[in-house]
Amino acid sequence: MAKHMVARSVVVDAPAKRIFDLVAAPSRHPELDGSGTVQSALFGPERLEADSEFGMDMKMLGLPYRMTNRVVEFEEGRLIAWKHVGSHRWRYEFEELPQGGTLVTETFDYSRGQVGFYILSGAPARNARGIERTLERLKELAEAEEAAQA
Repeated sequence: MAKHMVARSVVVDAPAKRIFDLVAAPSRHPELDGSGTVQSALFGPERLEADSEFGMDMKMLGLPYRMTNRVVEFEEGRLIAWKHVGSHRWRYEFEELPQGGTLVTETFDYSRGQVGFYILSGAPARNARGIERTLERLKELAEAEEAAQA
């Protein structure tokens, strides 16, 4: 893995499109978030696309704050990433597998900006745990929605 990135993956028994649609809907982010920081969607489109901006109510260490994000990477059904003022990125990649299901990889890329601050604050380890829980939630939601459509 590249230096100053944290990534985890999970195989989800659902098509990439269904999973991508969950991640591309900012209103669903509080349901997906495994870190406990994303509280609610403030503004933005119903569905993200290239250069979309969206705002979220956040909370960390008991302190509420607001974050504006901008989509900086976008390939329909395959890749979506956004950044905020801190310049690090949250990226989701979706790869349909030949045997069925989709490999979903979430990456926290903190290689831009205040690398030392992120390391000293313990953010890489904290974000790794949050990513793991987020991917568990994403898997549960996508598979439940897929089963409901069957």
